Amino acid sequence: MRASAAAFVVLFLAACAGSATTPPAAPPASAAPQNRLSRYVRHVVIVIQENRTFDDLFATFPGANGRTYGYMKTSAGPQRIALKASDLVEPCDWGHGYGNFRTDYDGGAMDGFNLEGGSKACPGKAGKAPYQYVKPSQIGPYWDIAKQYVLADAMFQTQGSGSFTAHQDLIAGGTVIDKAKNEVVVDFPSHMPWGCDAPSGTKTSLLVDLQLEYDKGPSPCFTYATLRDLLDAKSVSWKYYSPPEPHGTGALWNAFDAIDAVRNGPEWTTNVTKQPTVFFDDVTNGTLPAVSWIVPDDNNSDHPGNHDLGPAWVASIVNAIGESKYWKSTAIVIVWDDWGGFYDHVPPPSFDHWGGLGFRVPMLVVSPYARTGTSSRGGYVSHTQYEFGSILKFVENVWGLGSLGTTDARATAIGDCFDFTGKPRAFTAIPSEHSREFFKRQPPSNQPVDSE
Repeated sequence: MRASAAAFVVLFLAACAGSATTPPAAPPASAAPQNRLSRYVRHVVIVIQENRTFDDLFATFPGANGRTYGYMKTSAGPQRIALKASDLVEPCDWGHGYGNFRTDYDGGAMDGFNLEGGSKACPGKAGKAPYQYVKPSQIGPYWDIAKQYVLADAMFQTQGSGSFTAHQDLIAGGTVIDKAKNEVVVDFPSHMPWGCDAPSGTKTSLLVDLQLEYDKGPSPCFTYATLRDLLDAKSVSWKYYSPPEPHGTGALWNAFDAIDAVRNGPEWTTNVTKQPTVFFDDVTNGTLPAVSWIVPDDNNSDHPGNHDLGPAWVASIVNAIGESKYWKSTAIVIVWDDWGGFYDHVPPPSFDHWGGLGFRVPMLVVSPYARTGTSSRGGYVSHTQYEFGSILKFVENVWGLGSLGTTDARATAIGDCFDFTGKPRAFTAIPSEHSREFFKRQPPSNQPVDSE
């Protein structure tokens, strides 16, 4: 097993060296230095969506590194295949754990997506199904945001793993659990809920020197530091808006349920909500914290299933901020947590001993200081290489928090997405089928957002 893991590293590095990536774009020369960011940004809202690749949502976006064809691995060699224009509603939930990542990646060939298994709704091999892109007409709010603000086409997951660790990466920059930094949690715990509320005997899976060890890790109640520790040390307010789910804790998609100091401390009741629509009340009431994470209810997720409300949900968040007193001081970052088994054509550009970088996912940045491009509506496409630690680093820079010393230390902060040299732009509402009032009245699904 260790020999095969070492061979994978060699293949990964060789493939990355041989694949061209767009060079990072330089930020504006007069962008605000780190110690002045807080003059312009006093709130950061991190909106987390589910399980889509960049190509799946933005394959045809003008100026972006998208592609409408891919390759499938066959006995006769790689077969070129056109991506099918598809609906946002997708019944198949393809595998997207670490083993699936290695299969899809296939040593840099990016042709193993057809070999994935589906969910109960789609038994057997995936075949051509993951080779698709969503019709732009079905995700109008996302495209409208991209046309006005910033779309990043080189954002990569921290790890080639699923949503459980991705949500940890968005608060901690990684899931390393030992001092030697060679043991990292991947995939998802053996029992639900996933966190400190898990039943006795629940285990996590590990990568140990790149060898996958199923259910050999500790319980999913971690003691490593998160952005919360840095925020608290500087008395910077924060809140995690999470949906209710069957176990009553929000713990399937509440990243802080897996952080012992929060789940078993007073902040569990003051800084963590069990209903994401509380965000709208905080905006209206003038109680929005400095840093927010927002996880959708299953009804409003882009995760495969029988729902297509995700774009309207995100638009309602953007519009709530844009139409409030917070507009001129807020940066909204919208990111998808993992690739969900969907095809993407860009191989991860680097490799570490913690299972990453993972595949490309979309990122949108909305701000009155969002960098403008050449389109008639001002949208800008950033080609700078980012990872989830880039979001954390930006937050650290705004408030001078210092560093967690995880992937945030190596990551490039998302400063390329902003230009603080001009006046803040006025807000124009994002057209959407549903308003925030629709979502405030919407009964919670009480379902988990994902199963991986």
